[in-house]
Amino acid sequence: MERRVVVTGLGAITPIGNNVEEFWKGIKEGKCGIDEITHFDTTDYKVKLAAEVKDYNPDDYFDRKSSKRMDIFSQFAIIASREAMKDSGINSENTDMERVGAIVSTGIGGLPTIEKDNRALVEKGPDRVSPMYIPMAIVNMAAGNVAIDLGIKGESMAIVTACASGTHSIGESYRMIKHGYQDVMFAGGTEGSITPTGIAGFTNIKALTQQADKTRASIPFDKERSGFVMGEGSGVVVLEELEHAKRRGAKIYAEVVGYGATSDAYHITSPNPDGSGAAKAMKIAMDEANVKPEDITYINAHGTSTHLNDLGETLAVKLALGEASKKVMMSSTKGNTGHLLGAAGGIETIVIVKAIQDNFVPATINYKVQDEECDLDIVPNVGRNVEVKYAMSNSLGFGGHNSSILLKKYEE
Repeated sequence: MERRVVVTGLGAITPIGNNVEEFWKGIKEGKCGIDEITHFDTTDYKVKLAAEVKDYNPDDYFDRKSSKRMDIFSQFAIIASREAMKDSGINSENTDMERVGAIVSTGIGGLPTIEKDNRALVEKGPDRVSPMYIPMAIVNMAAGNVAIDLGIKGESMAIVTACASGTHSIGESYRMIKHGYQDVMFAGGTEGSITPTGIAGFTNIKALTQQADKTRASIPFDKERSGFVMGEGSGVVVLEELEHAKRRGAKIYAEVVGYGATSDAYHITSPNPDGSGAAKAMKIAMDEANVKPEDITYINAHGTSTHLNDLGETLAVKLALGEASKKVMMSSTKGNTGHLLGAAGGIETIVIVKAIQDNFVPATINYKVQDEECDLDIVPNVGRNVEVKYAMSNSLGFGGHNSSILLKKYEE
């Protein structure tokens, strides 16, 4: 028997707020978290801007020994997961922790650690590489550290699909609960890759904007868009089987009703320009939820502010929704947060949960120049107070990975 799955907890640390309340307030107010890079000296770099987490001090969250043994992507994941757990009210008294799992993923993993220890190897020799190098750098350690920190004893793993990792993690967690394998899942993504090689690599593949004006750097669907802005942080949601949530008197934010995932089978970095793969993911999610395209109020777009993504995603929504695409509201919150890569789907699922809860559709901020090819209603500059019954979030990753998650307002 298929089981219903609801969202009962939220946690986030982002470039516009270090918890969910601050993050959502920042989204509603149209706050932009993009600024000059402070993590390293950008003198020789073409790209000077990123969306860093502000005022972050690991000592506020961890003892010194623990923080030294965890790369920042794992730290962010634990911070978001602790908040989500507290918000959900789940504990070992009201929940069998062997029926609780964690899929907390990352696009890149411990890049700061990789850089630091590679430097030690080159400059000082192999004996100077830290014994913690491997357990700090490997991508599964966000999920592993979260499970250790929270006492999660069910399935824990990382699903790595570049910028689609967070949404895939939430979708696969939804399936695990729906089909009876787990009762509760901590799901989402985390990223901490604003580093010298991270910025250089994305710059040289022509993915990042070189725009110096922070209000014109991440401008999804704008005709003058010129690449994305790197972000960092984590977003984690608690998914729970409905009857389990009811039994313990949990507050229910929204219901997960559909998930679709496809591959473009087209190119390692470029999306298929006809949008067919992304469209199919959206259709699968809508079919699973048994909803018509006209039922969808809001789509949180992948909307990276690259030329190819925003055009391809516009075509994908037209393909998936047909005539209803003329009425749907589709904004990108990457103008606020930059692109959090593997964590994007985590924080953007929180956005659609809050959109449903507050009946508020966020704006695509800093939008100025209309692109006749990106002609959907992208909610330019000012958010809207409208009832949101169904909302979808899209994530598309290098390698041609497409994922869509569909939520609805919870009803008995």
